[in-house]
Amino acid sequence: MNNDTENSRHKDAHPHTASMQESLRGSLDFSDVGDFDDANRGFIGTIEDATIRNASGRIVWSQKEYSFLDDTYVPFTVNPSLWRMSKLNRIHGLFKVCDRIYQVRGFDLANITFIEGDTGLIVIDPLTFEEPARAALALYEKHLGPRKVVAVMYSHSHRDHYGGVKGVASEEDVEAGRVQIIAPEGFMEEVMSESLLAGIPSRRRAEFQFGTYLEPGPRAHVDSGLGKGMGTGTSSLIPPTHLITQTNERMVIDGVEVIFQMTPGTEAPAEMNFYFPQMRALNMAENACNTMHNLCPIRGAKVRDALAWASYLDESVDLYAGQADVCLAQHHWPTWGKEKVITYLSEQRDLYRYIHDQTLRQMSHGLTPREISEQLMMPNELSKRWHTRGYYGAVVHNVQAIYAFYMGPYDGNPVNLNPLPPSAAAAKYIEYAGGAERAIARAREDFERGEFRWVAQIMNQAVFADPANKAARELCADAFEQLGYQAESATWRNAYLLGARELREGLRPREKDGNRINPGVVSKLPMPLFFDFIAIRVMSEAVEGQTVRFDWHMTDEKSCTKVTLSNGALSHRPGSHGDAADAVLQTTRAGLFQALQAEIGFAGAVESGDVRINGNAGPVLSLLAGLDSFDPLFNVVEP
Repeated sequence: MNNDTENSRHKDAHPHTASMQESLRGSLDFSDVGDFDDANRGFIGTIEDATIRNASGRIVWSQKEYSFLDDTYVPFTVNPSLWRMSKLNRIHGLFKVCDRIYQVRGFDLANITFIEGDTGLIVIDPLTFEEPARAALALYEKHLGPRKVVAVMYSHSHRDHYGGVKGVASEEDVEAGRVQIIAPEGFMEEVMSESLLAGIPSRRRAEFQFGTYLEPGPRAHVDSGLGKGMGTGTSSLIPPTHLITQTNERMVIDGVEVIFQMTPGTEAPAEMNFYFPQMRALNMAENACNTMHNLCPIRGAKVRDALAWASYLDESVDLYAGQADVCLAQHHWPTWGKEKVITYLSEQRDLYRYIHDQTLRQMSHGLTPREISEQLMMPNELSKRWHTRGYYGAVVHNVQAIYAFYMGPYDGNPVNLNPLPPSAAAAKYIEYAGGAERAIARAREDFERGEFRWVAQIMNQAVFADPANKAARELCADAFEQLGYQAESATWRNAYLLGARELREGLRPREKDGNRINPGVVSKLPMPLFFDFIAIRVMSEAVEGQTVRFDWHMTDEKSCTKVTLSNGALSHRPGSHGDAADAVLQTTRAGLFQALQAEIGFAGAVESGDVRINGNAGPVLSLLAGLDSFDPLFNVVEP
């Protein structure tokens, strides 16, 4: 995007923002270029601008529009610390980590890691989409020669670490045993929970976290903290063929010994690290990256266990760090040298332990999350370390996550037990303020004083009281914008700036089905998880008073599930209702995939013969054909 066009849509940094940026420049050592040396170490080659296209020629990933980051001048519209991280995340290509281990970085939000076995390749985390994964494998083969993929290891259950699997392996090779798929115990259950059960609201909120639809530019999108951005493309999933269940479990894969460290409840509910003794290399998955991570991402997820996270990092130091010459991860760049690895992991451990313990200490004095996060300061030594700064996470929402982990969302004040819903409360706030015009006039004065947090809060009330109030929308957007410019956290910046844009312009159209659940992924779920997904789509008002019992046979898997609809709730268990069944449904995985296509549906699949229903088919088909559908483009910054 042309920067002149981008600048015309956004405003300058307020003098108060510029002053804050100048102050930060003087408090950190920007002359330290060690991370840039490490991020470039072992570079072999790349493709121009990291530009990747899909089969139809459409660009699904590119860093071309981030060339503005090559400027030596840091604009006041970007936090200078975040600008530095944005430049680091712009480095892309194939890198040698150590003997037999290579990474492609900058082709996706995450890294893909290639490990050379005796005859083939082991792939760790095949990125979010197939096209970047395929391009990364092609780049490896261009420089190092073709090798067959013999195993894929998913480090954890987030989509940017498994979604591109069919770019490096085929289902046919997996089914034939030519490729192993290895994952931590609980992987499929957590994929289901996070990506499917809560998938729609999470993906909408992820637009704010990653700034998915913000144009690149110094007044808009510069980075996502863990990597440049999310990209687009074809997402897929091949279920694991082997699950790792315990720490120090060992496998030898194509001559490469792997020692696994289980870390459930850390960055993901199902996650594991890897130690490779032959190469003296420790892969920390996403448990230790060059940033303070999220204890609950702003897109929404299960709250992570900060104490367990710190404990597993301590275990990593104790078991593996002293034997490692390099520590790598599935985001950012590696750390080399045994002493540096120990220091790096120890500081990461201390980061999460400190936030956990100090939050609990202040909780015990009766402080609420907002009160704690307003006063909690990181120890000076940790705050000066680049890899502990909050480019992806932030102290404020990590404190809130720890509080919620132990205490839930309620802060103990009865006023918050059952407050008015947002629009009703907003109307009363504005009425008490003397009306919208008076509130806006006072907020403008506060804006000029640099009180952007308060202006955003009170103008949010004005917008929820009257979303057609253009003056309130614009002033709220202006406050969001300045808060975004100031933010060191890329996720905060993206959320503020996308919020500002939606207030100014409304929701922009999206690609058809670009944010919807992938039927190919759903059709691969183990049947208990599939029925859990179906259950959240039952429209209770449409089936009120109905009781339906039917058996669901997967004929190609020789499995049967008894399904019961009663009181508007869908329950399921392995087995059969026997003579009590109202109907029997039969299909295969291929038939299920057809039924999940929006343009076909269960009614179409029955008509085509991909799904067969014997017995009293009417209520079963009515239930399945009448499942709820979700519009992912719901409002966030207005009612």
